[in-house]
Amino acid sequence: MVQRFRGLVGIAAIVVLASFVAGCKTSTSAGTQVDDAGIKTSVKAKLAADVKLSTLTNIEVNSTNGVVTLAGQVDNPDQKRMAADVARSVNGVVRVNNNLQVKNPS
Repeated sequence: MVQRFRGLVGIAAIVVLASFVAGCKTSTSAGTQVDDAGIKTSVKAKLAADVKLSTLTNIEVNSTNGVVTLAGQVDNPDQKRMAADVARSVNGVVRVNNNLQVKNPS
């Protein structure tokens, strides 16, 4: 009876450990997360450095697996296009989702 109880406790411990390990997994590796942080920083720096876009503080930049998403408002369609072009020029960017909204579309 004691042997059987020890066996059940051992199996239960293995199941709990396996569940814990599986629950700690993320969908992206640490390297990818670091790359995405670097991409986000680089895109923001390039947007700030661009003379025509330097005043655009309403642009939010996110990066997931190299896919950059731009969100916020810009003054005109040219700024929207230029912001996407700047984001595409950053190393590591796979694709740009340009969700920028034009304040006064013409």
